[in-house]
Amino acid sequence: MRRKRRNHSPEFKAKVALAALQGDLTMAELVKKFDVHANQIADWKKQLLSNASDVFGKGAQKAEQSAETIEQLHAKIGQLTMENDFLERGLERIHGPRGKQ
Repeated sequence: MRRKRRNHSPEFKAKVALAALQGDLTMAELVKKFDVHANQIADWKKQLLSNASDVFGKGAQKAEQSAETIEQLHAKIGQLTMENDFLERGLERIHGPRGKQ
């Protein structure tokens, strides 16, 4: 019988990848300990090695950029809300309160 698909948290993936990098345990021992396939452990280890530089460099810049983007989007939402309210009031003046139907 096939096992139900599992979704692992980023914390668990990092823990397994770090254990694989340490080299204290063999791949077979890691598989048994964490109950994850060897190919998955190898993939997570490769991902950790390839993205390790982002932790100290680009990760902080991405957070700042996303904060700026969120701020701009909030401003745009406010502007569009004001425009919508203005146009709604104009429509009520032309057609009366029942004109919105």
